[in-house]
Amino acid sequence: MHRAIALGEHDNTAYVPGRPTELILDGHTFTSVTDTVCGIVEAPRPPRAWYIAFAVTVSLTVMLFAMLYLLITRGIGVWGVNSTVGWGWAIVNFVFWVGIGHAGTLISAILFLLRQKWRTSINRFAEAMTIFAVVCAGIFPAIHVGRVWAVHWLFPLPNYHAMWPNFRSPLLWDVFAVGTYATVSLLFWYTGMVPDLATLRDRARTKWRQIIYGIFAIGWRGSHRHWHRFEKAYLILAGLATPLVLSVHSVVSFDFAVSIIPGWHTTIFPPYFVAGAVFSGFAMVGTLLVPARQWFGLKPFITRHHLDNMNKIILATGSMVGYAYAMEFFIAWYGGNAFESFAFVNRAFGPYAWAYWIMISCNVISPQLFWFKRIRTSLPAMWIIYIFVNIGMWFERFVITVTSLSRDFLPSSWAYYKPTTVDILTFVGSFGLFFTLVLLFVRYLPMVAMAEVKTVMPAASAHGGPAHPVGDYHGDIPQDNLDRSKEAH
Repeated sequence: MHRAIALGEHDNTAYVPGRPTELILDGHTFTSVTDTVCGIVEAPRPPRAWYIAFAVTVSLTVMLFAMLYLLITRGIGVWGVNSTVGWGWAIVNFVFWVGIGHAGTLISAILFLLRQKWRTSINRFAEAMTIFAVVCAGIFPAIHVGRVWAVHWLFPLPNYHAMWPNFRSPLLWDVFAVGTYATVSLLFWYTGMVPDLATLRDRARTKWRQIIYGIFAIGWRGSHRHWHRFEKAYLILAGLATPLVLSVHSVVSFDFAVSIIPGWHTTIFPPYFVAGAVFSGFAMVGTLLVPARQWFGLKPFITRHHLDNMNKIILATGSMVGYAYAMEFFIAWYGGNAFESFAFVNRAFGPYAWAYWIMISCNVISPQLFWFKRIRTSLPAMWIIYIFVNIGMWFERFVITVTSLSRDFLPSSWAYYKPTTVDILTFVGSFGLFFTLVLLFVRYLPMVAMAEVKTVMPAASAHGGPAHPVGDYHGDIPQDNLDRSKEAH
């Protein structure tokens, strides 16, 4: 197998027609992969920057819970919602965070089933980000009901009010869709991590690490039977998770699409929301991966080839989102409905025009720069575009939610929505919770799926040719056993 030619940095792989691209650089062996990834977790103490970042994120998380306490004790009057705009930043943030979690399932499940070997270096990080984003998303529907202490009325349980949830409501569909998505994603993430947790257990130097990692490794020994059952379970969970990528955000879009509000009542919302979710999810993965690979020495594992492939997906989904924006205007004009036409003209030229054009600039224009390979492989350029996409996708949800509600059928009921300080601090605090979970993950769990990375290395092939497809462990000696046997000798 030809070795990738370095261009400048050692992680910049050359694209030579007809020549295979190495997914792992610097001549790593199975043992060095284990040492590098486990070394991040096994370090006696993390870098000082980790402590500083953790202190900041924990402070923001405390601020989040302080704002939630204020909301519960004083009511939703502390938010900027009014009688016209009953859905404010809480629903905007919910849709934003659910969308962020879509890239993890796409990278892990769909690319796994399609045997895309480049996913192995980034899937663990993306899966973890999915779980943390869903945790942040779940906060907002729970607090948006206002009287949080009466939220049990929403459950289908007999009660003295004789009230039952309306199972025809998409708001209730959200509960089942997001709950299922969170459960399957958590199982998928944990199942794929079991072999690596066993490696950390066997390398542990302290008793408490052996106990904790041993509990979560659930007795993994790396035997042929364990690998066989692991493969079956992983494949089944991938099959279950794949339709969730399409269904979850489609159901979230039904919160809007099944209503009669101008600007919401459209059939393009389900595919439009799914494309936007993958778009924003990949941007957030990239936002975190670019600095992580630099700080933790993961350049040989997360190469520019991986980032280039991610940028191509962002370009494709960003173009889909831009197409959806154009189709919304076309259908509003073609349908001849005066209310629909006004809703979209109002988005572009009304009081929230500033938000609409921020959305267009970040989501439609900035990703088109990825047509140029020089930008697709430039770390500063791609990271800036990731930030723009994250900003633009939040504004997309804001534009959809607020502009349609603020000016509906009756001009006499029009109102301008402005967020309060509590709205803003709650949203910022949700980022604190998200990044706190990310920092704990990179400190105590392997960021890279070692067992899967080893299967795409040249040494994993019995004949020295291309590596086996991802997940094809049958007939191979478990690589963690090889590592342990080498260390024993």
